[in-house]
Formats: sequence, C-alpha cells, structure tokens
Amino acid sequence: MDREIMHDPKREVGYGITDSWDEIVETLQGAVVSTDTELGGYTEQQLLAGRLNMELQAADGRRQTVILELLRIDHRRSTEISELRTALQEQVTTLQGQVTALQAQVTTLQGQQGLA
Repeated sequence: MDREIMHDPKREVGYGITDSWDEIVETLQGAVVSTDTELGGYTEQQLLAGRLNMELQAADGRRQTVILELLRIDHRRSTEISELRTALQEQVTTLQGQVTALQAQVTTLQGQQGLA
C-alpha cells in the first residue's frame, strides 16, 4: 500500500487524509491577486472602522455618564418631594387639630350665649 501511495501522490493516504498542500495551491491559484493599493485601502478601511468604533464607544460612555447624572438628580428630587410631602401632611394634621379645637370653642360659646 505504501509503495502505491508513493507512486501516486494524489491518491488518498487513508482515513480521509489527502495531500493538503495540493489543495492549498489549487485554492490560491483561483484567488484574486491583491495589489499593495488594494491592501492599503483595506487597511485604511479597517483603521477607519476601528476609529469609528472607538468614537461610538466614547459617545456611548458619555451618554451613560449623562444618564447616571440624570438618575442621581431624579433620585435627589424624588427624595426632596417625599420630604416636602411628609412636612405638608404634618402641617395639614396640625391645622385639622386647630380647626377641631376652634369648632369646640365655637360650640362652647354658642352654648354660653344660649344660656344667657
């Protein structure tokens, strides 16, 4: 078997193994030849794509920073509103107590006038 393979190099070696070098050469023979100009253009495109990607990431980072700052401001305002609402509720409760006390005084005064 080994002698047959040596005499016929294109024949499969076995287990599906073939001479890879021949396949590579055949593939490359059909490939389009690139010039330095084309490769330079490709490299320039890659550099521009990389630069654009970096700019987009930087812009995304700036947007995230702005969003975080807006969230902090929103949280601060929400806390302030909650504190103001609590203070206002306490004032309303105090005023309700005062109104109740005044109503009691009016009732007392009306009762005194009715007795006179």
